[in-house]
Amino acid sequence: MYGLLYIIGATLAWILIAVTIIHVIMDNRQPAKTMAWALVIFFIPLVGIVFYLFFGINHRRERLVSQRSLDQLTKRSMLSFVEQEDFRVPERHRQLVDLFINQNMALPFKDNQIDIITDGYAYIPELLKDIAEAQHHIHLELYIIEDDALGNLVADALIEKARSGVAVRLIYDDVGCWKVSHRFFNRMRDAGIEVSAFLPVHFPSFTSKANYRDHRKLIVIDGVIGYVGGMNIALRYVKGTGQQPWRDTMWRLTGGAVYALQRAFLIDWYFVDHTLITNRAYYPPLTPVLSPNNCVVQIVTSGPTAHYPEIMQGYVRSILAARRYVYIETPYFLPNEPILFALKTVAVGGVDVRIICPLRSDAPFTDWASRSYLRELHEAGAKIYLYRSGFMHSKMMVSDDTLSTCGSTNLDIRSFENNFEVNAFVYDEGTALRMKKVFLDDQMQSVELNEIPQRISPRFLPRLWESLTRLVSPLL
Repeated sequence: MYGLLYIIGATLAWILIAVTIIHVIMDNRQPAKTMAWALVIFFIPLVGIVFYLFFGINHRRERLVSQRSLDQLTKRSMLSFVEQEDFRVPERHRQLVDLFINQNMALPFKDNQIDIITDGYAYIPELLKDIAEAQHHIHLELYIIEDDALGNLVADALIEKARSGVAVRLIYDDVGCWKVSHRFFNRMRDAGIEVSAFLPVHFPSFTSKANYRDHRKLIVIDGVIGYVGGMNIALRYVKGTGQQPWRDTMWRLTGGAVYALQRAFLIDWYFVDHTLITNRAYYPPLTPVLSPNNCVVQIVTSGPTAHYPEIMQGYVRSILAARRYVYIETPYFLPNEPILFALKTVAVGGVDVRIICPLRSDAPFTDWASRSYLRELHEAGAKIYLYRSGFMHSKMMVSDDTLSTCGSTNLDIRSFENNFEVNAFVYDEGTALRMKKVFLDDQMQSVELNEIPQRISPRFLPRLWESLTRLVSPLL
């Protein structure tokens, strides 16, 4: 009797495994990701099937924002774009600019000013000052806002402005803020702040949402000041984590680019709150900069519901267009095939490719998975540096003294395919030179990969573990 039950149970289990693997195969995703899921499901079926249900099923075809709403939300930005005088698209980057316009409705704006912020001690006082001076509205979209000393300090500042009549809206990611108590957000709601969670992960829709997260970090104040970059609101972004200081990059923007940041926020607000905001007050007349410039900025968003991975396309196009150098900072280096191929291609062709990653990561499994990728890129002629003066969380790229980008996007498959991300792409020599200096300063605080023998020539067991973690890297 028990033998028969065992045979029936084993048969049903194998049928379930086979059906799940067939579902993975018929989704027609990248072969590497298909193989990774199939291997995990086959060798550890119980864990593999559960993880696939929660994090693997592809829901990219869902239409979360209607085209009509997008058109309405974009109309003001388009009018402003038409009104720009003496606008010149940099000829060298015209194809990249057109790519973002065609794929993402990411309109370019000139006459921008960019302040580069590289640590929380500079970022938070500047943000609090801008919040204190807000007159009309404050919009925040964050992956994380913690219920800690810093989170409450910012919350208090927002509450004070809301009580004075300023419209304050906050989007937070439900998974990124999983540990944050409802009391923290309810305190802001009670003060008049409009607070919405992005894709709450409650049953029964948990499996269709948990894998797609709002990783964006953008802030808009009065429609004239914007922030974009890698910093959330949490004490560790100032003090660091453990014994490691926190190294990050944030841009403070003024100029036409803030219109594009506003559009990005209002589209996401429509999605989370079902409120369509197109009032001209949210796109105030631009204050002329002291000296008009041709610092052209495009705000580019990407997400799993888009037809194409726009930010990834921008990275590939920018890397392949480089003629002299490409410098990149990223906390996690788990590139997909197009990114890795582009980097290796230009490195072999003689372009100066340099990557800075953290020496000590906050995600050990991801760190192990990235090691073989970094070594492979090193063997192609790129220079790999490991930042040793803290945790490197900066997400930026600069190339050829003409192009730079900063935002929320990591150089990993999750950012390119599963997360909702935002980056600013800037076509301006002055900004590129300043970002190049930031990179070179960080390089001085780093150790080169070829100076760490155990990373260049690991022993058998570490190399085996690297290979095993790399095998599942498309799922991380």
